[in-house]
Amino acid sequence: MKTLLSLVLILMVGLVHAQVSPVNLIPQPVELKTGSGFYTLTKVSTICFDNAVAKDVAEILVKKLNTASGFSLKAVPGNKGSVRLSISTTPDPQLGAEGYTLVSTTKGIVISANQPAGLFYGMQTLLQLLPKEIESKKVVSMKWTVPVVTITDYPRFEWRGLMLDVARNFFTKDEVKQYLDEMVRFKLNTFHWHLTDDEGWRIEIKSLPKLTEVGAWRVERFGHFGDREAPRSAEKATVGGFYTQDDIREIVQYAKDRNITIVPEIDVPGHSMAAIASYPELSCKKDTTTRVSPGSKFSDWYGNSTFKMNIENALNPSDENVYIFLDKVFTEVAALFPGQYIHVGGDECYKGFWSDDAGCQALMKQLGIRHVEDLQGYFMNRVEVILKAKGKKLIGWDEILDGGITPDATVMSWRGVKGGIEAAKMGHYVVMSPTTHAYLDYTQGERTIDPPIYASLRLKKCYSFEPVPDGVDAKYILGGQGNLWSEQLPTFRHVQYMAYPRAWALAEVYWTPRESRNWDNFVGRVENQFVRAEIAGVNYSKAIYDPSIKITKSNGKLIVSMECEAPGLDVFYTTDDAMPDRYTLKYTLPFTLPDGPVTLRVISYRDGKPIGHLITLKRDELEKRATK
Repeated sequence: MKTLLSLVLILMVGLVHAQVSPVNLIPQPVELKTGSGFYTLTKVSTICFDNAVAKDVAEILVKKLNTASGFSLKAVPGNKGSVRLSISTTPDPQLGAEGYTLVSTTKGIVISANQPAGLFYGMQTLLQLLPKEIESKKVVSMKWTVPVVTITDYPRFEWRGLMLDVARNFFTKDEVKQYLDEMVRFKLNTFHWHLTDDEGWRIEIKSLPKLTEVGAWRVERFGHFGDREAPRSAEKATVGGFYTQDDIREIVQYAKDRNITIVPEIDVPGHSMAAIASYPELSCKKDTTTRVSPGSKFSDWYGNSTFKMNIENALNPSDENVYIFLDKVFTEVAALFPGQYIHVGGDECYKGFWSDDAGCQALMKQLGIRHVEDLQGYFMNRVEVILKAKGKKLIGWDEILDGGITPDATVMSWRGVKGGIEAAKMGHYVVMSPTTHAYLDYTQGERTIDPPIYASLRLKKCYSFEPVPDGVDAKYILGGQGNLWSEQLPTFRHVQYMAYPRAWALAEVYWTPRESRNWDNFVGRVENQFVRAEIAGVNYSKAIYDPSIKITKSNGKLIVSMECEAPGLDVFYTTDDAMPDRYTLKYTLPFTLPDGPVTLRVISYRDGKPIGHLITLKRDELEKRATK
């Protein structure tokens, strides 16, 4: 009898463990304690809020719950509900404005915070604690359980950003809203909206109608960006679009409701071809044939960060009419965006046309400067005066350090972290978004699989990012952001593919304490999010399953080594023109490639099933990759 009872108890314990859903939160909370059991949400559960400022959060939660469950839950005032959203009467200084506590028991759930933003992030955590089907847009009949947990959580950085470039390719108002929704699921709170560039001007400026009548449209072209044919004479520009000011207000409010601050970018003085096509008199040459670029080649790059523009795309810093133009633009932009910052670009400004312009030379003589590069400092200081008059702060790419900037300017470091380090040591606030760790348009896996980009950035490299460099006072580092440039993003589905899962990694970098981050643990949580993304209809890359293939050369022989990001993978390969599977050669150690016209084929498996892409590399490609 004792033996039988023991067996029954073992089976019961096994069943309990089988029902327990592991807690797979991104970003990882500051403190997480798990218990035993669940709270089950039912159609008679109540969602309540104890303060009027929490009502909006409660209503967003109810809408999400009802969509997937089919329940008719309502958000009601009070403090006795099954799920309670509570604003603390005595603020907890540790939590700050965005922190929260979440306590889930078998009887109910309480989310507490000092501010509505904290409740909102606690709600996002609650949604991740629910079964993956909560992401469904259709009703799912199932048990809606939340594990027993106690969470205390707050962000490491105040600026947790994601940038979207809508100038190179235009994305609709609804797609931008979807991007915002995907951001907040992972507690990202700053949307950097790159609205203008050589390929399009996307924001309505009522006092300058040509900016959208002309600047928002380009001729139709297909193929790889940078290789496309330039506009032909009299060819109609039919591709593009822009956001009306009503669109902007709607998106700004949508973001505000989700605790997102929007930082608009008007990229000047370079990257202004769309503006110049609209108003040629803003440039040095005043070329009336300038067109919005459709992605054609208009510059020569020399491989050492130097370049030459073959078509003028920079505003004329010596022309007072340029500053009148900018005053009009920033007057309307400032009125639309309530946040404290306006991003003014400042990157990759070619000074060659300035050097040849009599007005610029006269201005340099007047200012007593010898180098044309210093004109950018003059230009940016003029722009900052305009912004300050409208109650805004200037932020720009790290090139704004060239030529000198005022102490109030904030720097976004993109050319590595060097500019950010320099700016912080000068007493400027800094947002770290270096190409080395945060450029989400870079290829994320095997470069022969994804569309070609000139650089690569693996998920593991993203996750290894540390925004506060050694020797820098952390108080000057506001945080960081991932940048998603859209030259190679023709559709919103591809935007998602390039953003995720790398944006999830950066979300954890910006939220979670550095000492709590663990790569192997993160990978398991990423794979859990893959399933949720599938249900939500969100695209993502599976490049994490593809090995990184490195080639070295020794004594004329090619040596192949492979490394996997995700744990638990087996890599199989062939060099005999056969297709690899789990019965072909298994990679264990670096090997020498046979001589001759050999093709290397590689595929990864997990638990006996293929999980990665088939990678096919001919010998000439392997030779190109070889390092000594």
